[in-house]
Amino acid sequence: MEKEQQQILSNLGIEALKPMQDAAVKAILEDDTVLLVAPTGSGKTVGFMLPLLQLLNPKINAVQSLILVPSRELAMQLEQVWKKMSTGFKVNVCYGGHSTQIETKNLSTPPAVLIGTPGRILDHIQRNNFTLDNIQTLILDEFDKSLEMGFHDEMEQIISKLHNLKKRVLVSATSSIKIPEFTGVDTPTILNFKPKKDELNSSLSIKLVVSTDRDKVYSLFQLLCSLNSEAALIFCNHRDACERTSEYLNEKGIYATFYHGGMEQDDRERALIQFRNGSVNYLVTTDLAARGLDIPEMKHVIHFHLPVQEQEYVHRNGRTARMHASGTSYIIVSKDESLPSYINKNTEVLKLGKKYNLPHEPQFKTIYISGGKKNKLNKIDIVGFFSQKGKLEKDDLGLIEVKDFNSFAAVKTDKVRVLLGNIKEEKMKGKKYKVEVAK
Repeated sequence: MEKEQQQILSNLGIEALKPMQDAAVKAILEDDTVLLVAPTGSGKTVGFMLPLLQLLNPKINAVQSLILVPSRELAMQLEQVWKKMSTGFKVNVCYGGHSTQIETKNLSTPPAVLIGTPGRILDHIQRNNFTLDNIQTLILDEFDKSLEMGFHDEMEQIISKLHNLKKRVLVSATSSIKIPEFTGVDTPTILNFKPKKDELNSSLSIKLVVSTDRDKVYSLFQLLCSLNSEAALIFCNHRDACERTSEYLNEKGIYATFYHGGMEQDDRERALIQFRNGSVNYLVTTDLAARGLDIPEMKHVIHFHLPVQEQEYVHRNGRTARMHASGTSYIIVSKDESLPSYINKNTEVLKLGKKYNLPHEPQFKTIYISGGKKNKLNKIDIVGFFSQKGKLEKDDLGLIEVKDFNSFAAVKTDKVRVLLGNIKEEKMKGKKYKVEVAK
């Protein structure tokens, strides 16, 4: 198994397991119930997916492990990690906003590992789209977030139908959570890798920006202009505030986009893709982006609005200063705004200069391609097509993401026009695809 594990780690681009991952592998294999607590971005996914592989039986053609998650983004992220592991075991993902018809067809050839949001998984169970008899391992990832989002009843119904469970694993970025009775987890083996407060603050600096205006947007603009064109996450408390703030920044010449739970799934995915690949450097978002998302390590987190709960404030800050990196959390408050009790009243005040330079235009633009995995396209096909027919150099291409029915590639901004001109009449793998700047 050790040789196989090394190959999987190599597939994931990991040299060696962290202490938390080592402990998780050991505990999940040895114990029936485990609670794993570790910060966002610490590698919890690998910690529970490695032992999961050893719990699967290649002779059983049915769902053997169920992973419930609070959001579609986290579901897709876990699916990608499992696929990268190249285990030979099938995985499927089910979530709201995804085609039920496609999911039902996928489930007709059962995956060994099924990942999904509670509402959609319960729907498939009620339709008898897969059998529950062989499910022996249940993992509730970010289970506290699922409870916050109102999935209590769905999770309770699902778990009540799983009669042959042998392993139950709860995963969270938050400690001191009350574990609901319906999980069937009474006295778990607890792995708490949440850093102590002094460790948490050692690499994170917090700065207060005091705005003379009540709406604070101009202060946000000034702050972004002072960050040397480096990317930032900007947190608002409400969906409409995200949209208004993003619109204001774009009007001022700053390339920003917004992200929240009220958006269509395709729009949410595109916003994250553009932020991940550097086509947009500023993501204005609700707490939906505070955890469970596959986005890069940030140097800057900005609280345009402060959350009511300290817990969400901590999760937001967890997007920066991870592991051994340093980062800064900025709190923008109007001069007559009172700070919540969880903010230190002696926090350093950052004075913004009156002169400013706009952040540089993003280095990349996102190119949309109207074909994906279901059209038998992969990253190598796209790189080859853009290089040979589009005349791009290796350094002209950034992150490429291939979805089921479409793909997205980051291309250097100054090469986009030439690329589109060169491939206008060309075919990729014998077929003509629409290739254009993503909207």
